[in-house]
Amino acid sequence: MTNDKTYDTDVLVIGSGPAGGSAALLLATYGVDTMLVNKYGWVANTPRAHITNQRTLEVLRDLGVEAEALAQGTPQDMMGDTVLCTSLAGEEIGRISTWGAGEAHLSEYSSASPCPMIDLPQTYMEPILVTNAAERGAKCRFDTEFVSLEQDADGVTATLRDRLRGDEYTVRAKYLIGADGARSVVAEQIGLPIAGRSGVGGSMNICFTADLSRYCEHRPSVLYWAMRPGAHMGGIGMGLIRMVRPWNEWLLTWGYDIEGEPPTLDEDEARRIVLDLLGDDSIDVQIDSTSLWTVNHSYATEYSRGISGGTDEDGIETGLAMCRAETAEGAARRRALIDAIELKNYEFNAHGVELNQRYASSATVPDSSAEEEWVRDRELFAKPTTRPGAKLPHAWLVDGDGLRRSTLDVVGRGQFSVVTGLSGGVWERAAAAAAEKLDIPIRSVRIDTPGLRDAYGRWARLREIAEDGVLLVRPDGYVAWRRNTSPNAEATATAELTAALTAVLDR
Repeated sequence: MTNDKTYDTDVLVIGSGPAGGSAALLLATYGVDTMLVNKYGWVANTPRAHITNQRTLEVLRDLGVEAEALAQGTPQDMMGDTVLCTSLAGEEIGRISTWGAGEAHLSEYSSASPCPMIDLPQTYMEPILVTNAAERGAKCRFDTEFVSLEQDADGVTATLRDRLRGDEYTVRAKYLIGADGARSVVAEQIGLPIAGRSGVGGSMNICFTADLSRYCEHRPSVLYWAMRPGAHMGGIGMGLIRMVRPWNEWLLTWGYDIEGEPPTLDEDEARRIVLDLLGDDSIDVQIDSTSLWTVNHSYATEYSRGISGGTDEDGIETGLAMCRAETAEGAARRRALIDAIELKNYEFNAHGVELNQRYASSATVPDSSAEEEWVRDRELFAKPTTRPGAKLPHAWLVDGDGLRRSTLDVVGRGQFSVVTGLSGGVWERAAAAAAEKLDIPIRSVRIDTPGLRDAYGRWARLREIAEDGVLLVRPDGYVAWRRNTSPNAEATATAELTAALTAVLDR
């Protein structure tokens, strides 16, 4: 936390959505002085993104807020009977087992992570992120609009406007994170290039309340797709009835021709569209809100200006920009606790939030392993491995109290970890020596000691190193370096571990 009076805060975060809220929470958790601002009076007032995958839950678990997310989200077994129909009450065309809810895939999901998938709309996720960030020391200001910024060799000066008083003032920060959405003013002002196309389709959102349990309880799903060929508007003639809370809070998405005039969407027209896709005029429908929006196939090709950053090679709309006029790559890596927090928008409309707390993929020390072979599609199936650059595999362990703990639970939480086995005591001593030399905390984890047993034998099958070997795990849970066995001399172990950490930290 900064004590330098020339700065008002270490990091200024613009926007309190999933990207901004999680950035503020991560930074505050790790003791970084943080200020978060949002131009509106509170967090999202519509559900927006909602599908919450396992990696996101792992990040929330690492931050100690997973229980709050699980309490607010819809569980996995109520998410996955995705239905295609002529209308909700009409003919069912088919069902697709999705989100790991089907018997064929559920075991793969559960073996890959200690966390399930859930459905957690932004209206429920954002308060968890922002409230916990504030409790951990982040200064959160609402009704505060970002106006402009200026970078120099030492930091960023941002001009903000208090929307209640109407006056403007400046905030001096070492870094600024722009998490202000797809039309980011921060990204525009620092000149981040945006690739792709905007305005490729028109959509409307209608939030409504109705008891639809008789059409949904027997086929529980987050998404019900209604095919309406021949509709006078609707883009592709397919509407989405999306569950927000089972089975009475809903969001309907329907298309319109982006080339024409935007439609008039008053309450009567919204109710007509809802009842048409439901297929039952007797349902009591309460229209809660309506909005029009456009579908964009665009993405940022760079994350930052003046700070070590990355490019988005996968074409993901990140919703995150970062700036500071500081070109020392090593200093940036050490200071930036988040390399990327991604807000993914899928091809047709927006569905999911993905938080991925991770360092740059180059922050590893490759070993001499043969090139990895993938028998199955690597985009669709998990393949646990401990090779550098991979996320530490999940395996259940048993602690001294007889409680199950994931391998992911014994690493992370803002520290590097050294993971070894019963006969790997040399690595504990090497970790202590490296921590002292580099002045960083390093956690030692010895599996198969009385306090942490591989009771099910799964870790032994996944670790890919000998019992006296070692894994160096980054604070984000990714493997940075590994050695199959321990060397004969403690001095050699210390030297090798120190060299690996020095390379990862780019010192």
